[in-house]
Amino acid sequence: MKVVLISFLFSLSFFLSAFTFAQSGDVKGKLTFEDGDPVTFAAVFIPAIKKHGLSDELGNYIIKDVPHGKHKIQVSSIEAQLKEFQIDFTPAFKPVTTILKRSEDTNLDEVQVFGESFKTEIEKSGFAVNVVDTKEASLRNIQTNELLNTTVGVKIRQNGGLGSEVNYSLNGLSGNAVRIFIDGIPISAYGNSFNLNSIPPAMIKEIEVYKGVVPGHLADDALGGAINIVLQNSTQSNLNASLSYGSFNTLQASVNGLHRFKESGFTVKGSLFHNYSDNDYKVSGRSIVVTGIGGVQTPITARRFNDAYRSTGGMLQIGYTDVKWADQFLIGFTKSSDYKEIQHGAFMTIMPYKDRFMESDAMLMNLTYQKKNLFTKGLDLNVNALYGKRNRMVSDTLAWAYSWNGEKAIDFRGVEYKYFWNSQQEGGPTLAKINRNVRSIRTGISYAINANHRFLLNHVYSGIDRVDTDQLRSILENTFRGTRDLEKNIVSLTYELNAINEKLKANVFGKYYQQKTVNIDPEINEETNEIVDDITSANKIDGGYGFTVSYAVYPNITLLTSAEKAVRLPNESEVFGNDGDNVVANPSIRPELSNNFNLGFRLGTFHINKHDFTVSTNLFTRNIKDRIGLPIETSLNVNDETILYENQGNGTSKGFDTQLDYSFKDNFGFNFNVSRFDLKIVNRGVEIDVPNTPFFTMNGSLRYSFKDIIQKDSRLNLFYTMYFTDEFSYLVPQGSNTVGDEFFKVPTQLAQDLGLSYVFPSDQLVMSFDIKNIFDQAVYDNLSVQKPGRAFYLKLNYRINNY
Repeated sequence: MKVVLISFLFSLSFFLSAFTFAQSGDVKGKLTFEDGDPVTFAAVFIPAIKKHGLSDELGNYIIKDVPHGKHKIQVSSIEAQLKEFQIDFTPAFKPVTTILKRSEDTNLDEVQVFGESFKTEIEKSGFAVNVVDTKEASLRNIQTNELLNTTVGVKIRQNGGLGSEVNYSLNGLSGNAVRIFIDGIPISAYGNSFNLNSIPPAMIKEIEVYKGVVPGHLADDALGGAINIVLQNSTQSNLNASLSYGSFNTLQASVNGLHRFKESGFTVKGSLFHNYSDNDYKVSGRSIVVTGIGGVQTPITARRFNDAYRSTGGMLQIGYTDVKWADQFLIGFTKSSDYKEIQHGAFMTIMPYKDRFMESDAMLMNLTYQKKNLFTKGLDLNVNALYGKRNRMVSDTLAWAYSWNGEKAIDFRGVEYKYFWNSQQEGGPTLAKINRNVRSIRTGISYAINANHRFLLNHVYSGIDRVDTDQLRSILENTFRGTRDLEKNIVSLTYELNAINEKLKANVFGKYYQQKTVNIDPEINEETNEIVDDITSANKIDGGYGFTVSYAVYPNITLLTSAEKAVRLPNESEVFGNDGDNVVANPSIRPELSNNFNLGFRLGTFHINKHDFTVSTNLFTRNIKDRIGLPIETSLNVNDETILYENQGNGTSKGFDTQLDYSFKDNFGFNFNVSRFDLKIVNRGVEIDVPNTPFFTMNGSLRYSFKDIIQKDSRLNLFYTMYFTDEFSYLVPQGSNTVGDEFFKVPTQLAQDLGLSYVFPSDQLVMSFDIKNIFDQAVYDNLSVQKPGRAFYLKLNYRINNY
């Protein structure tokens, strides 16, 4: 049946293509000035069909797949006056030379660009996708995770303040079901010290959020969706530096820049970042108590005291850009490190940790190669590779018990006491270290037969060789230590169709998944007293497939649908465990499967006088098999310090999300989105709502700009952001006669932020001031783990866009 369906789609696509070619062709021409010099890099646009091209160094341009008939053409260039002319496009049409007049003002601030933006093109491609622009956020004190949290269908759940563990949820699927990429490379390869907590928005060009159905070029086992971080890739020399300071002794600094030598194309690109916070914000609630004589528990408001975070890192790349043999060829080195104190286990309990901390570092080499029209027109190659080492260490050697007032805990007799296991977390003292050799390479080859048909082949290989040690173990245990190896290969083949004058866009793909894990643990044979290896291995193979279709009913009304049979293989931590995150190994865990469906539409952008607005919505369903997650919480295990990932059972997630964007002139902007879904799972034969999951969220933001405030050509921008999360429960409903259910409820939450930024006349220096959680509300994302209250931040940002 699948073969018949695919054959039918291919036949249909070539028929539509043939029909299109019979009625269309390529418009070619040349642009020159009156003195004969070519007009380079001018935008050439046909408004009626929204087709556009760009003139090259010789002034030549081409606009592909233009229907026969009469067309008005507009030409815009920073060096020339706006030009309009008409052509009668027939099969006998010959290239024309158009003469333009030089602009009287050669110091124009901007040039009008025709056609749809890259963001709009992606969002109309058929995928349930949002493209997040970081330009404005990079000038304010906003973290990348905060920016994502305002995106429709996305919920960021953080286990505390800066540097704490973050969980990403897309339409109800969360955790490791959502994959994070940096330029197409899984972010897990970079390690803990290089993540979205530490990467400043100024280093990021844009963020692509794919919900449920993931394109083949991001070949990975992303069951619930993918977030692709596209780093700045401009070949124009630039520099950006920022410094911010705020509440909880939070300091953040970043510098990133690029210099390209125009004659040779030699390019140097670098970035640095540093983040620090004491995270000593106030907390209260059911677990924040002091136990006194007789075991009496007294609730208090306490300051976190063992939760500091520091991360430092940078990336340096050298190579060539925009040369004949490569669009980009860069070899680089990334180094990062972080330090995180650990206040508690998976959940906040009445006995916080003291002197338990975690350190990690990474040293990685990377390679980027991109070339369009390699050897022949239409053949593109894209390679991203990474190789290096990652290390992580957890220290826990203090035996004293502590209370939330920061003092040593006392027993019912008033005597200070120690844990009999001699460490903060159960299991005994540890200096556990995980050393990893990591490697990853993503290769993408695409071939465009013509403007209507394109094939893409992508392969991602990733491998981890892991060795676990602990200095507090015996010499024998450290001498004969175990190893953990994981290798993964994912291959995808994609066919793209563009037909009916670009009204119909379709995408059909298949994916092949293969993952091999090997556990080797030396053991002593009691009969022979010899060392033997206890080897446990698994080789999991699976396949997936999917499609997307978008159809433009009108230029500003697009229908979109997509579907995928998705597979997620258990990751390293779920299989091997991880002491730093209190995760216990589960080598028998099975892959998670899901059939994902999306149906939506996009209205806009509509331009009415000076009002612009866009409305988009998406209906979705996810049918999940062998869902991977934490054990279903009950009142018996809610205070457990360690966690074990397991296959919870089969389930479904159904819901919708909607977004509205509105702007007036360049002064006022408004964004509002809402997401609502149900996530049910069959656990031990009973269908339940998955606990510890917020099902209903809303986000809104306002922006207003004043011009010429204090100084001429300056701008003052005011911002307001709102985050709403409906009530949800830690636990599965315990029954109508159970007392204390309310104890495990997270109440409805409304957090609000205010901010302003002042752009100085030079447009190079920006000063911003932000107030987070302005009404100091108690906010929670996870089980009883309170996030920071009201906080103030000041930031300076200096940029040179071209020098």
